Amino acid sequence: MQRQHCHTNAFCGNLVRMGEPEEKRARLEVDYLLNQAPEEKRRMIKQIDEIQSHVDNLNEQASEEVIKIEQKYNQLRRPHMEKRTKLLKEFPQFWPMALLNHPQIAALVAEDEEDALMSLAAIEIDEADDIKSGYKITFRWKENEYFENDSMTREYFLGGDEPGCKITQIRWKEGKKLGKSSDRNAPFTFFAWLDTNLEPAADDIAEVIKDDIWPNPLQYYLVPETVEVDDEVEDEEAEDLEEVDDESWTENK
Repeated sequence: MQRQHCHTNAFCGNLVRMGEPEEKRARLEVDYLLNQAPEEKRRMIKQIDEIQSHVDNLNEQASEEVIKIEQKYNQLRRPHMEKRTKLLKEFPQFWPMALLNHPQIAALVAEDEEDALMSLAAIEIDEADDIKSGYKITFRWKENEYFENDSMTREYFLGGDEPGCKITQIRWKEGKKLGKSSDRNAPFTFFAWLDTNLEPAADDIAEVIKDDIWPNPLQYYLVPETVEVDDEVEDEEAEDLEEVDDESWTENK
């Protein structure tokens, strides 16, 4: 199955992160070049800088237009997403399997976390109406032996000068805390990530869930069926090859 990804939200996220520091650096670089350049080249550099200012203004306008379009289609998508959420409740292990079939998320899930992950009932994502302000990921859980929470949220605030994140701490049952990784190259397991507050720009896991899995989780849920079919085809091909080899060996004997 060919995977289809939603690039629009990721693109909008990049637009949101475009900000004043980059513009200031560019301005300082131009000023530095003007001070260092020979007199005959300064006029040309100023002309180029003026052209670049017009281009930057158009880019800014384009960013605003893209955000307006995304706001419109977010509203149009919402009732469909709500309907999808209701239908997915008919598949008890839909979200655990979708996460475990995603290579980046699967790499985070420690072996002793898989049983707890199977109690995940739903994932919901709500974006701010203006998109630029942030988004919230909600994980809903069935009753389990590991923690008391029936839901956990990770809310990301992208607007303003200080982006941040607010999370629901996991209320672990006695002796049941998960999230210890033995792999030094993977400092976070899945439940350690859920229980850790990270800056939005450093939280790649949240972006994977929001921009890759959430738009079309069915493609990941169905991966095992695809793999199973492929394995059957490979087994049949292997049997055919064995039969051909046996026939060739008999004829040559």
